[in-house]
Amino acid sequence: MSWCTIESDPGVFTELIQQMQVKGVQVEELYSLDLDALDSLRQTSHCWPVYGLIFLFKWRPGEKDDRPVIKDPTPDVFFASQVINNACATQAILSVLMNSSEVDIGPELSEFKEFTRTFPPELKGLAINNSEAIRVAHNSFARPEPLIPEEQRAAGKDDDVYHFISYLPIDGVVYELDGLKEGPIRLGSCPGGQNDMGWLRVVQPVIQKRIERYSQNEIRFNLMAIIKNRKEMYTAELKELQRRRERILQQLAALQSERMVDGRDIESMNSSLSEINAGIEAASEKILVEEEKFKKWRTENIRRKHNYIPFLYNFLKILAEKKQLRPLIDKARQKAGKP
Repeated sequence: MSWCTIESDPGVFTELIQQMQVKGVQVEELYSLDLDALDSLRQTSHCWPVYGLIFLFKWRPGEKDDRPVIKDPTPDVFFASQVINNACATQAILSVLMNSSEVDIGPELSEFKEFTRTFPPELKGLAINNSEAIRVAHNSFARPEPLIPEEQRAAGKDDDVYHFISYLPIDGVVYELDGLKEGPIRLGSCPGGQNDMGWLRVVQPVIQKRIERYSQNEIRFNLMAIIKNRKEMYTAELKELQRRRERILQQLAALQSERMVDGRDIESMNSSLSEINAGIEAASEKILVEEEKFKKWRTENIRRKHNYIPFLYNFLKILAEKKQLRPLIDKARQKAGKP
């Protein structure tokens, strides 16, 4: 039961989550650890939850970490040891989803969560390995490998190995969940939970400190956030604005039908109506942006999964039959400075 490597990309992670039948969430990439960038995840005055962060970094064997771990976590914290090669991305995603009570994780993951509730971390990791639904969703992003299947080639000592870990608040406590450790690491308190941006301020210096351990030339880090689906939130916002506009229009019509009309009331309502119309226009534009983004993600994922090998094989075969392949090879060698 092999697991393929998958690309660290918000479009990939969002589709992976959807394939596990989870509803109402998406993944966004962060390009800065500045507090303003973290706060921008909400993108509105509404208190939109950020369910968790997923951090990718270059793993270095033997690196010491003296922080205490919770070796016997409560069943309310879903923590699984990593027992599968190449699956740390999916496991980091599961760490966030399984610990987010507000997320509709669907029937498959709900049943899995309940079944493994009292399992120790090692058994939870084995249960993930044995879950066909999770493995099929993960392996849907497997790339065609014409020569060496990914699962048959182990990483050598000179290969770069990358690892994913999760950060999120659970019951007022901010945790780091790393499947390669013996248990969760408590980072601090955040009574407001996922709806309170305060937990991101607890995590920010922890991630920054980890980055600073590496040389200044090391730039291969990636930080992504699992958040509430933006299109759904903008759509709800749009509907609320439309309802408010309808109420004001009805009030205006009622006032204008009366003989005694206060001009100040009319002016105030028209001002409110202008603000609401501007809000409706802004929300509609945001919905279009999200639709275009998801369309782009779908196109990119189709290309990731598509097997181009038959096309390339036949293309080269046609070139060879027309005696055009050898001249192209010779020209490429000359350009590269090879005999």
